[in-house]
Amino acid sequence: MALLDSTRNFGICAHIDAGKTTVSERILYYTGKIHKMGEVHEGTATMDFLEEEQQRGITIQSAATTCPWVRFEKDFTLNLIDTPGHVDFTIEVERSMRVLDGAVVVFDGKEGVEAQSETVWRQAERYEVPRLCFINKMDKMGADFFFSYGSVLERLGAPAIPVQLPIGASNTFQGIIDLVGMKAYYFSPEELGSKVEEKPIPEDMMDLVKEWRHKLEEKAAEFDEKLTEKFLMEEPLTAEEIRSAIRRGTIDRKIHPVFCGSALKYIGVQRLIDGVIDYLPAPHEVPDVDGTDPTIRPNT
Repeated sequence: MALLDSTRNFGICAHIDAGKTTVSERILYYTGKIHKMGEVHEGTATMDFLEEEQQRGITIQSAATTCPWVRFEKDFTLNLIDTPGHVDFTIEVERSMRVLDGAVVVFDGKEGVEAQSETVWRQAERYEVPRLCFINKMDKMGADFFFSYGSVLERLGAPAIPVQLPIGASNTFQGIIDLVGMKAYYFSPEELGSKVEEKPIPEDMMDLVKEWRHKLEEKAAEFDEKLTEKFLMEEPLTAEEIRSAIRRGTIDRKIHPVFCGSALKYIGVQRLIDGVIDYLPAPHEVPDVDGTDPTIRPNT
């Protein structure tokens, strides 16, 4: 059971060009699986190993790998599947969803929900896969976190809640705010994002942060009666209480935590990996798959 507790089987899926494979590449680098980052546009991404994938700069076939991570001084094993984003290879996503315990759905910070985003979301719904949302490309010109988040609510009809907010956007994007731990994180581009600096939340963002922290506490209280009492009594919830409640809601597919960052600019991926540990289920926390043994014939 201890081994299962420390395992996460998850996939990464998205509309084409949302940055999904770049997110996967950063995960492999920060977990120590690889020691040099490849880039999709250079045809050197680790997970895109087919010659056609390297030439075209797209994922054609799902690829799986395993990597380690440490969270709260505990060792975890991540079994990751990177899936195609192109509509022509939807069947690859479909067959991957059947074996996943959880998924990270990546969205473009400017475009929000796109056509294939809706398709992979429906596939995840069909197989009852718990999901996190990652709003990527927050450095892109025209990126708008709240527009993209709103499109998740409206176009997907998904019960989602931010657990992070971006610091800036487009060319001013520089870090993220953790609404659970109430801290700001900055990632050093000179060290490929490996150096993460924790700082106080910027004063000019404090009102916005308090507003969304309150919404997060309200949502967490929906999944725990004791927290509901605390919330109604206007008592603050602890970070651990929020994590535990949101985790329960995520596994039950009643809520989808929303993260943000820019994989290309090395911002936010480590905190996303923490989110995979914190909110996606271990193998023993998902329902068993019903099946039929074809060798057993019903009594006639």
